Amino acid sequence: MKILVLRIHIQIKWMEPLVIPSPIVDTSASTQDFLHRCPLAVEGLKFTKSHEWAKVEDEGKLASVGITEHAQEHLGDVIYVELPDVGVAVAQGTIVGSVESVKASSDINSPVSGNIVEVNKELLSSPGLVNGSPYEKGWIMKVEMSSRDELNNLMDPDEYSEYAKKKIPNITEHKDT
Repeated sequence: MKILVLRIHIQIKWMEPLVIPSPIVDTSASTQDFLHRCPLAVEGLKFTKSHEWAKVEDEGKLASVGITEHAQEHLGDVIYVELPDVGVAVAQGTIVGSVESVKASSDINSPVSGNIVEVNKELLSSPGLVNGSPYEKGWIMKVEMSSRDELNNLMDPDEYSEYAKKKIPNITEHKDT
């Protein structure tokens, strides 16, 4: 009997990591939940129609850039991120890199114009940060903006949610239960 109890205890310990969901990402959440929760939870985000986000920082001079929760969800597990070079001038809407997953590859477009002042080098060794924390640890680059006026060309969280719902016919209005 003691051996059986010990064996069960070992199995439970071994299986624990497999059954406990990650505190960062609830993989059971639907795309609808991501569209309604995540963008609204991070203040100051603006969005592109190609599913990138920009967050204005440093008193409006700098924008952190990444891909949206919606984009990473549809890409699947990200296995590689091609980062742009620091010091490069970019124009709003131009391709600056790419994200590759086990299912697909997608270009990264700059939501703002300016000079790239920093890239997230952690993504080179941990590209999954884009999946686990797209609005925080999974940021891709920081751009010193040449014009804050370009932010007017981007969508706020509510506009982005509506846009994404129209692009995906099976997403319906979110209702809290």
